[in-house]
Amino acid sequence: MATRHQARTAVVGLLYAYDLGNENIASFSDEILEEGKIRNKQREFSNTLFAGTVENLDMLDKEIEKHLTDWDYDAIGKVEKAIMRLGAYEILVAKTDKAIIINEAVELAKKLADEKSPQFINGVLDAIGKE
Repeated sequence: MATRHQARTAVVGLLYAYDLGNENIASFSDEILEEGKIRNKQREFSNTLFAGTVENLDMLDKEIEKHLTDWDYDAIGKVEKAIMRLGAYEILVAKTDKAIIINEAVELAKKLADEKSPQFINGVLDAIGKE
């Protein structure tokens, strides 16, 4: 059975594809999640996270941008954006424990992004969580 970490990893992939312009990615999400063996409750969890993040994208982007220091939002990599959007959604909308979400986001960044991303993402999400 898939873990929540694996489910979040899949959601980052879906958000990344969505950000690349594949706005129909939601119609393929079940196949993508099945490939990752994300089923039952974890698939439901993944679909909820993805749909909620996309529904709140404008608000999440504004929150992220508000907490950037010395960064242009458009210059941030798409993987980093996907991780921060998911983390911001879980902190602000889903009201998941901030410490858990920041830890998850940092772990995702270590696995999926460049070496400076974990610290950057940690700082942005921590600032969002303090509001």
